[in-house]
Amino acid sequence: MYLTRLTLDLRNAAVRRDLSDAYDMHRSLVRAFVSDDEQSPPRFLWRVEPESVWRDPIVLVQSRAEPDWSVFSSSGYFKKPPATKTIDLAALVETGRLYRFRLFANPTVTQQGKRYGLSSEDEQNAWLERKGAKCGFSIETALVTSTDIVHLRGNDICLQQTCFEGVLRATDESALEDAVESGIGPGKAFGLGMLSLSPR
Repeated sequence: MYLTRLTLDLRNAAVRRDLSDAYDMHRSLVRAFVSDDEQSPPRFLWRVEPESVWRDPIVLVQSRAEPDWSVFSSSGYFKKPPATKTIDLAALVETGRLYRFRLFANPTVTQQGKRYGLSSEDEQNAWLERKGAKCGFSIETALVTSTDIVHLRGNDICLQQTCFEGVLRATDESALEDAVESGIGPGKAFGLGMLSLSPR
């Protein structure tokens, strides 16, 4: 698995456009995984890291396929060269081990065939607990550090975006590896679902 850290240059008009709409950001990032417009891109996860007045915007991109960021080399899109490293999930994930985690997710519930975003913190934390039971982890501590409604392509699509941070315990190596690699919950194309782990 590949993990890339992208430092974006806010002076670039395309960067400002992409940061304002997750649909456009996904469309731009796809360019690193295809050789032409006819090729279907492989699945990948991405996330805009929480903004800070002290640094430039950071985007993390996680994929099974190796990305080629050279397609951006003459565009002025990046402020620093992309930093890509490989992650060995089998070596990282160990049953019983504690991990610090970050997850930007779209916590939802389906009722009468329709999906609804969960807006209260209690509902969001309960959603995370349920996902953990299916995805090979239990929550030790978790904080909702931000939550808001994300509008995509004008008002055509609206997603409830929630950032969870805390500590989890691995309970099933295989399930947790799959959750890290595949993402958690809906909205993955729009910068949601990427679970990041750091051993304690």
